[in-house]
Amino acid sequence: MNADTARHPFLEGLSKHRGAPPTVVVIFGASGDLTARKLIPAVYNLACDSLLPADFYLVGYGRKAIPDEEFRDIAAKAIREFSRREFDPAVWQSIRQNVSYVAGDYDEPEAFRRLAGHISGIEKKISREMQSLFYISTPPTVFAPILKNLGASGLASKYLGKPHHAKVVIEKPFGRDLASALELNATIRSVFEEHQVYRIDHYLGKETVQDLLVQRFGNAIFEPLWNRNFIDHVQITVAEEVGVGTRGGYYETSGALRDMIQNHTMQLVALTAMEPPVSLSAEDVRDEKVKVLKAIQPLRLGPGGDTARAQYTSGMIGGKQVPGYLDEPGIDKNSSTETHAAIRLSINNWRWQGVPFYLRSGKRMPHRVSEIAIQFKRPPGTLFSDSALYNIAPNTLAFQIQPDEGLGLILNGKVPGLETRTQPVKMNFRYSTTFGSNTPEAYERLVLDAMVGDGTLFIRGDEAEASWKLYTPVLENWAEAGHEGLDTYDAGTWGPKSAEALIAQTRDAWRKP
Repeated sequence: MNADTARHPFLEGLSKHRGAPPTVVVIFGASGDLTARKLIPAVYNLACDSLLPADFYLVGYGRKAIPDEEFRDIAAKAIREFSRREFDPAVWQSIRQNVSYVAGDYDEPEAFRRLAGHISGIEKKISREMQSLFYISTPPTVFAPILKNLGASGLASKYLGKPHHAKVVIEKPFGRDLASALELNATIRSVFEEHQVYRIDHYLGKETVQDLLVQRFGNAIFEPLWNRNFIDHVQITVAEEVGVGTRGGYYETSGALRDMIQNHTMQLVALTAMEPPVSLSAEDVRDEKVKVLKAIQPLRLGPGGDTARAQYTSGMIGGKQVPGYLDEPGIDKNSSTETHAAIRLSINNWRWQGVPFYLRSGKRMPHRVSEIAIQFKRPPGTLFSDSALYNIAPNTLAFQIQPDEGLGLILNGKVPGLETRTQPVKMNFRYSTTFGSNTPEAYERLVLDAMVGDGTLFIRGDEAEASWKLYTPVLENWAEAGHEGLDTYDAGTWGPKSAEALIAQTRDAWRKP
C-alpha cells in the first residue's frame, strides 16, 4: 500500500486491475522539453503506482547521439526536477536498466531499421512478443517522415491483429488548417489503422475534465437541466498569466486560436455539449463528440460577428511591469498575430438551440486559470424583485480545470438576520481537499491509457477535421484582414473591449474566475 492509499483508504484498488501487456515505449524527440517535463516523470510515477507492465522498456530516439548511460542520467535528472513525487532510488532502479537510446535522423530509413533491430533484440532477451508504443514528441514538420519510416520499416504493422500490435501517440498540433489536417490524417492512415492511433490532448487527462462526464451523467440533479430550457449560456476560459517568453518564433506562426481554441478548448466544448453516449467505450464517447462538433454553425466573420482578437500591450503582472507582445524577443514589430481570441458558438441541435457558448483564451491575463462555467437562467423576478433587499445571482456551475482542480456551485441564500435579505453563496469542491494534493498528472493517465488500448481520452481523426473545418475560415479571414479588426488589451487585464462587446451583444459579461 503506498502513501496515497494509506491516507485515503477508499482509493485502494482504483485502476490497479488495468494491466498493460509487455511494452516498449519509443519516444521520438527524447531530448526535448516535453520528454523531460512530462513523459519521463509520467513513466516514473506509473512505476511508483505499480502500473507499468512487468516487462517494460523505454527507448529514447533523437538526432543527437547519446550513450545509454548518459540518457539514463538525463532521465533521472528529469525525474528529480519535474516529478510530482520525490525521487525514490529503488523505484528508479526497477526501470533504469531497461532504459536505452537509439540515435538517427527522422527521415533516415536505415536508422529505423536499427530501431526495429533494437526492439527485436529486447524481445529476444525476454523471449516474448511486445507491443511497441511510438510516442511522437517532435515538431510537426517531422511527423510525416517519422510516420512513413515506421511504415517502411515494418514497425507500424508489427503483430497487427494480435494483442501486442504497434500503436502511435501523436502530440498536437494536428495540422495548421483543414487542408494540412486532412493531409496529416491521410499520412497516418496510410501507415496505421485508426485503432492504433492516439492523438493526444493533455487537457483530456485532467481530473476535472474527466469528472465532467460523471457530474453530467452520474448525478440525476444535473442532466435534466442540461439543456436550452434551463441553461442561459456557457463560458469557457483558458487564461494564461505568462507571455510568449522564449517561444516567440513558434507563437508567431500559431496565435491563440491555433494554440488553444481549436484543440484544448474545443474538446471542452464537445464534452460539455455532447449527448449521453450509449456506453463509456472509446468509440461511443467519441461518436457523440463528433456529432456536437458537426452541429456547430459556421462562424459569422467581420464586425458584429462571432469572433474577436487582440494583442497584449505592456502592463502589470504580479506587481511587475511586463512588455507588450510586439516588444517580446523574436516578434515581428508589425505582427498581427493574436494573443487573445474570443469566440461565440451556436450549436444547431435540439438540446442547445439558442444557447450561446462563449470561448476565450489569452496570454498575459491576471492569472492562470481554465474553467467551464454553466450559467443557468435567472428565476422569474416575482418574489425577489426588490434589488435593494434581494441580491439574486444566476445559478452557475463552474468546473475549474487548472490550477486548483474542482468545481463550484453558486446558489442564492438568505443572509442571517431578522430581515429577509439574500446574497449569492458558493459551494466548493476541490480534488486536493477531498482526495489529497498528490493527484496524478494528465500524462500519467494518458500514457497508461495508450498502453492498455483505451482511446476514450484521445482525439479521433474526424474530430480534428471537424474542428479545423470550423476555424479555417476564421484564420483565413484574419490573415487577409491583417491589422484591421485587431484589438489590444493591457497585460494583466481580462482581455479587450471587443471581447466584452462580443458577449454583451446577447448576455451580460465575462466571468472573472
